[in-house]
Amino acid sequence: MIVAGVDEAGRGPLAGPVVAAAVILCEGGIVGLDDSKKLSAKRRAELEAQILARCVVGIGMASVGEIDAINNLQASLVAMTRAVEALPHAPGHVLVDGNRLPRWRYSAEAVIGGDALHPCISAASIIAKEHRDRIMVAADSDYPGYGWASNKGYGAATHMAALRELGPTPLHRRSFAPVAQHFFDL
Repeated sequence: MIVAGVDEAGRGPLAGPVVAAAVILCEGGIVGLDDSKKLSAKRRAELEAQILARCVVGIGMASVGEIDAINNLQASLVAMTRAVEALPHAPGHVLVDGNRLPRWRYSAEAVIGGDALHPCISAASIIAKEHRDRIMVAADSDYPGYGWASNKGYGAATHMAALRELGPTPLHRRSFAPVAQHFFDL
């Protein structure tokens, strides 16, 4: 049976999309997979290159507008669905990191802490984080001053100071309280 692992990145930041990845591991797997949060940036980049070269990968996103419209959790589930649907063929079973599953047609299981337990979820964790990080690094040059190249949209002191001084950008999640208190029509 073909099994895909699914994980998301970017539920907590104040800015940017939620990104999910679905990964069907290659034969023989990838050595050194772990939860993306436990790996150095250098190691994540090395593993991402191996995963993209050898495994089957689907990526899905939910925009800032979707996050604000349907809430963060629902947007994450939408991104996960899009990631699985982006795979070139449907998996026989899906392992999802966390305690919630999207409503979808796939046989699936939610696994709390799955990114540390199942290599396919670890691989998805790495792909989702690296993909989202690149989006935020690129956005840093479009919206200088927020420090997104280093904080990736999380509420770091630099980001919060810029939010107070410069106000929100179109990439800020208006439904998040720290942004809502500084919101004005964009």
